Amino acid sequence: MSTLFTRIIEGELPGRFVWKDADVVAFLSIGPLAEGHTLVVPREEVDRWTDASPELMTKLTLVAQTIGQAQMEAFGAPRAGMIIAGFEIDHLHLHVWPSRSEAEYDFKRAQQNPDPAVLDSAAERIREALRAAGHGEHVPAA
Repeated sequence: MSTLFTRIIEGELPGRFVWKDADVVAFLSIGPLAEGHTLVVPREEVDRWTDASPELMTKLTLVAQTIGQAQMEAFGAPRAGMIIAGFEIDHLHLHVWPSRSEAEYDFKRAQQNPDPAVLDSAAERIREALRAAGHGEHVPAA
């Protein structure tokens, strides 16, 4: 049975994608810790990060770093946060967001029911920053 993330990756469920390549995708979280909160997800269904190959973890981390740099640029944040949690969905994913304080690392503070227009705008801001940084080949259209 496909995971929720596989269904998003395959287009069965909607997602606000900011990155797509042969191995990894990134799309906005629907429960963001901050505006622009993005999930970096392997196309391969891997449950725990400790089960992923070193090559896959390297690729995920490089994409997460690239997304984080774009978020810092797009949202004027001093840092980018990253967490690998893995309890909510049984499909490896890295949470990456523009960060201004350690308080943002608390999932109890995640927004419930964020405004879709704000999510759309955040996704486009990240896409624009990624394109400006020379990553246009991995940035999907809205």
